[in-house]
Amino acid sequence: MFTLNQIKEAHTKVKSGADFPKYIQELSQLGVLTYTTYVSDGHTQFIGKDGFTLTSDPKYVVQAISGESKMMEFQNYLKQHQQGQSDYPTFCRQAAETGTEKWTSDLINMTCTYYDKKGNQMLVETIPGVYDINRV
Repeated sequence: MFTLNQIKEAHTKVKSGADFPKYIQELSQLGVLTYTTYVSDGHTQFIGKDGFTLTSDPKYVVQAISGESKMMEFQNYLKQHQQGQSDYPTFCRQAAETGTEKWTSDLINMTCTYYDKKGNQMLVETIPGVYDINRV
């Protein structure tokens, strides 16, 4: 199974949202099936085969998540981030401001789903540019 150190090593290669597809591919190769990142403090729960689970430490001081879901604003921030126009801390702050509580990346179906505080899906997108080794 994978370790938090292996995941941290893969994450060191991510400089912006433009690097996300390569990061996903590396996590998939490590055996991660899904992971959920919580915007409030940046901790992430990784799940592998047979329910194997690891949870990372918080990445930053707890920030409040807006109770108002601002989907269009969030989508604009996400697009900018994916184009490399913002760093990760900025994107997380913007996600919190627009009511995004968490996102779940599904490395089997190659989707990333963003949720608000009420558990509503704000956006489901296909992870671009990833060779899906699970479908070969």
